[in-house]
Amino acid sequence: MTFVVTENCIKCKYMDCVEVCPVDCFHVGPNFLVIDPDECIDCTLCVPECPVDAIFAEDDLPEDQKNFTALNAELAKQWPVITEMGEPPADSKEWEGVKGKLAHLER
Repeated sequence: MTFVVTENCIKCKYMDCVEVCPVDCFHVGPNFLVIDPDECIDCTLCVPECPVDAIFAEDDLPEDQKNFTALNAELAKQWPVITEMGEPPADSKEWEGVKGKLAHLER
């Protein structure tokens, strides 16, 4: 099992989660973070750090977020690893809890 970053992260991109990861499995894109499923050790440390509840265990993904498992795996191969927390986008608060953000994902 791995953990998966879901739609709630898009355009919010808070990075509290990356600093607690003991294996550096987070990768960063323009407006989204992903978890590399091959690196994740299922430690659960990142889950409570996410202020928008965007991280789920693969087995606990809401039905409408299951496509994010493959998306995390795909983008983790393309995007660089991130190990330190940075600044979220200036408008991140405006995107918290917004549904249907997948169309806004920047690759």
